[in-house]
Amino acid sequence: MLKNFKYLILIVVLFLAACTNQNSATIITKNGKTHKFTIEIADTPELRAKGLMFVQNLAPNSGMLFDFKTEQQVAFWMQNTFIPLDIIFIAANGEIKNIHVNARPQDPTAIPSDGPVRFVLEIPGGRTLELGIAKGDKLEHSLVDD
Repeated sequence: MLKNFKYLILIVVLFLAACTNQNSATIITKNGKTHKFTIEIADTPELRAKGLMFVQNLAPNSGMLFDFKTEQQVAFWMQNTFIPLDIIFIAANGEIKNIHVNARPQDPTAIPSDGPVRFVLEIPGGRTLELGIAKGDKLEHSLVDD
């Protein structure tokens, strides 16, 4: 009985470690600074369509990582989004390709990636400028192809 309990504890610890890894993303700037974000993942058509719509506030180091599974041209808009967001477009290897800073709430105008990307990270508006995150920086996450 005690042996089975130990295995159960080990399974729970491994499961929690895997969940934590999925819910955390790090951006490493070209000058070596690291910025960690607690994230939700949107990796289905339904989750990607909803995104951060109707969210009233977002903690400074929080966000949503959209995974499109393959690199493709994507565009985002702010319909039904109530807070400004920085939209970070990221290649499959984690390289930031372009950033749209302070996307305006409720704006239906399409915000495109500069070429094919696999990921988009949305974080609170203005954070990329505050943290010095720029094109060419890298996203680290278990989904990123190294």
